[in-house]
Order: sequence, then structure tokens, then C-alpha cells
Amino acid sequence: MAGPLVELGRLVASLGAVAGVTLVCRQWLPVTNPATVSTTYFLVVLLVAARWRLWIAAVTSLAAMLCFNYFFLPPVGTLAIADPHNWVALAAFLVVSLVASNLSTVAHQRTDEAVSRRDELARLFDLSRDVLLTTESHEAMPSLARAVARRFDLAFVAIALPPPPEWRVFEGGAASVVLEKALLAEAFAAARASLEFDAAARTYVGHRTVDAGRGPVSLVPLRVGTKPVGILATSGREVEPGTLDALAGLVAIAIERAQFLEERKEAELTRHSEQLKTALLASLAHDLRTPLTAIRIAADNVKGSWLSDAGRAEQADLILDEVQRLTRLFHNVVEMARIDAGAVATDARWTYPSEIVEAAREQVGQSLRQHRLEVAIDADLPVRLDPRLLAAALAQLLQNASQYAPPGTTIDLRARVADETLTFAVRDHGPGLAAADIAHLFERFHRGSAARPGTSGTGMGLWIARGLLAAQKGRIWAENASDGGAVFTVAVPAATRSGACPEMGSPT
Repeated sequence: MAGPLVELGRLVASLGAVAGVTLVCRQWLPVTNPATVSTTYFLVVLLVAARWRLWIAAVTSLAAMLCFNYFFLPPVGTLAIADPHNWVALAAFLVVSLVASNLSTVAHQRTDEAVSRRDELARLFDLSRDVLLTTESHEAMPSLARAVARRFDLAFVAIALPPPPEWRVFEGGAASVVLEKALLAEAFAAARASLEFDAAARTYVGHRTVDAGRGPVSLVPLRVGTKPVGILATSGREVEPGTLDALAGLVAIAIERAQFLEERKEAELTRHSEQLKTALLASLAHDLRTPLTAIRIAADNVKGSWLSDAGRAEQADLILDEVQRLTRLFHNVVEMARIDAGAVATDARWTYPSEIVEAAREQVGQSLRQHRLEVAIDADLPVRLDPRLLAAALAQLLQNASQYAPPGTTIDLRARVADETLTFAVRDHGPGLAAADIAHLFERFHRGSAARPGTSGTGMGLWIARGLLAAQKGRIWAENASDGGAVFTVAVPAATRSGACPEMGSPT
């Protein structure tokens, strides 16, 4: 709505237009035909009525009538009218001007209302799109309050959800308004009491306006169907009740959608947890059976009197090997739990790539017994990183290569330090990676289709390696070698320096 000074300026401009018509018809282009003059005045009145408010058009009509009477109806120069016919003409001019002004103003108001409703509909559409794009349930309510304030240009918006345990209020907009819990409780109780439709206001009952200290605040019930689920509070720009009701309905749908997303997320986490437990138990049951059986048989053999000393030593070595396998299995379970809990802490220190390789080799010495490990280090320069985590990840890659490469083949390990990055590449000479396996290599419990029959393993190794490397901001990827076999490469950021390092530490 225009201010008083603006309205006064428009009135002055309208009266100036009447004076201009009078001057032109009286002095510059002397017009003696009253019908021509009245038509010109009438045109000015219509233009004013089409642009501005009714009272300005009415004042302009009265001024035009007085000028028409004084300057153009005989006796000219007075407000008296000699001919009775001119009274009729003057009255008709005033009535037609006022009626035309009123009709033009009404049409203008209807146009403004149509534009306003179109804009409100566009705002509701944009808000509904914001609701559909919201996927994070924890941030849904604050984001929704900010979206309502932004889309409807409101100074303050609050979405209040009732207990239990207490009122939760999510605010949006630039203004800050304190809503008393008693007012919210009273409005919510009224919304629960009845549901009636007010045809005159085109809205459901329950709307109320309260004074929160910084101007009026509109409180609108949020209903899903007939059930109230909260209160919507708005302040700032005036919004008609029907639009507020539609807005409240859309916000209520958004609240229901956010709750559905949260429930679906919890159900998905529960399902994923159950699948993980089932897979873990199945994997452990499978991989525990073989070493435990081997240990039991070897222990029985050791007690037998028919074994020679060499045989007893062989059975003891077998027991130690299977115990090492069990130790590594439980170590993998512990590492998996740490990665899931985000409890993998890094401890960077200076070390050499050769020390990391040696530590990884010691961890999987039993698995590498049937393979020849060829190590090539381009430059054994000192690097600063967490050698323990990197050695554990590298051990997983060596373990994986030993499982998929035929016995007696060579496993190649190459290390390189360049551009503040330490890179290890582990290549086996096995069957390579199947196309169907590449997309799932680093998933938990995934075992490649090329695994040798009877090979033990839980399918956790590559997933654990990826988790350990991620804690160091490292990367891991796999590809097939051009002449056969698979190549797994890890790259870890590492500070480097030339020369000897006095602070070297063991990665084990």
C-alpha cells in the first residue's frame, strides 16, 4: 500500500491533468463544443481511475465537473447554469465519471487479487518442490521453516510441534520472535477441539492472531487430514487466511514426509544391521570350522605315540599356522568394528617404505609361504604417515593376492614415493578380475568369482583395507594387468624429506 505522500502526489498529478485539459481547451485550442470538452475530461478521469485508487478518481471527477461548469458552460466564469439542459449534462457527466471510476477501480482490484493469488500459488508450488527435494530427515524441519520464510517473503516463521516431551520450535526468517508455550498450547487445544470450515473466509477455524511483542503473529493449525500435528506461526507480510490454510496443509504434509523418511531410515539401518550380523555369523562359522578342525586333529596327532619327532614338529607347526589364521580372523573382526564406529585413529611418524613392506610381510607370512614375493622400491626415502595402518592395509592386499593367485606364482610389490604421495602396487599372476566383480571389490563380505575352491576368507579384507586407507585420506583401486593378473594400488599422502631421519619408528 502506498504511503500518504505518494497518494498526495498522485492527487496533485491528477488535478494537474485536469488543469492541463482546461488550459489546452480554453487557451491554446479554443473549443466551444461542450460535448468535446466533457469527453476529454472524462478520458482523464478514466485514466486516473485505471491507475490509482477510487478516492483520487472521485476528487478528479469533482474537479473536472467544476472546471467544466466554470469555463465552458454558460454563463462562463461563474458556477451558475442558465440553461436547464446543461444541468442535466453536468449531472450526467458527474455520475458517469464516478461510475466509470468505480468500475475501473473494481477491475483494477480484481486484477491485483488475481495476480496476488497467482503469486501465492507459485510460492506454494516452489515450496512443494523444496519439500520434495528434502531428503535429510534431521534437517527437514529447520530447512522447511527457512524455505517458508524465503518463498513467502515473511519476516518470521515458526513450526511448533507439540509434546512429548516438550514443544519443539523450528524458526526461519530474519526476525526473532519469542512464542510463549502457553499460547501454543492454547492454540493447539483449540485445533483439537473442533474442525469446521468457514465459507466466508475460505478456511478452517482455528486461525488466531496474537501479539508477541514485535507485531501481530498469525497462528494456524497444522493438520494431517483432520488430526492436528502442530502450529504454524507467521509474521511480517500479510497473507490471506485461505493461503495460510493451504500453506499449513503443505507444511503438515512435509512434516509427515520427514517422519516417514526418519522411520524408513531407521528401518533401513535395522535391516542393514541384521544383514550384517547374519553375514558375519555365517562367515565366521565357515572360516572358524576349518582351522578349529585342523587344530583338533593336529593336537590328537601330537599325542599319538606313532609319530616321529619330525612329524610332531610338523603337526606343531600346523597348529601354530592355524592359530595365526584365527588370530588374523579376529583381528579383521576388530578392525571392522573400529571402522564402523569411526574409531580408527592415526599416528603419523617418520618411517621408510621398506619398513612398511617388511611389517606387512610379517603379518601374512603364513599366506605367502606358497608364493614368491618380489619387492621393488624405486627410492626408499623417509616418509611421514601412519605406518601401522598402512602396513595393515598392505597386508590385506598381500593376503588377497595369495588367495587368488595359483600356488608357486610370483606376487610383485612395487613402492614409489613422488609428489608427496607414497604408492604401493600389488600384482598377482592369477586369473584377474571378472567384470562383474570390479564394481563390488571393496564391499563388505564380497568374494571374487575367481577364488580357488577351498580357499578360506571372510570377504572383509579389501573393505578393511579401504577403511584403513580412508582414515589417512588415502585411495585404493584395482585393475587388470595387460598381460594377465590383477593389480591393486594404494596411494597415501605422505610428507617426504631427503637424508637420514632421527625419528624413525616401527610400523608394527
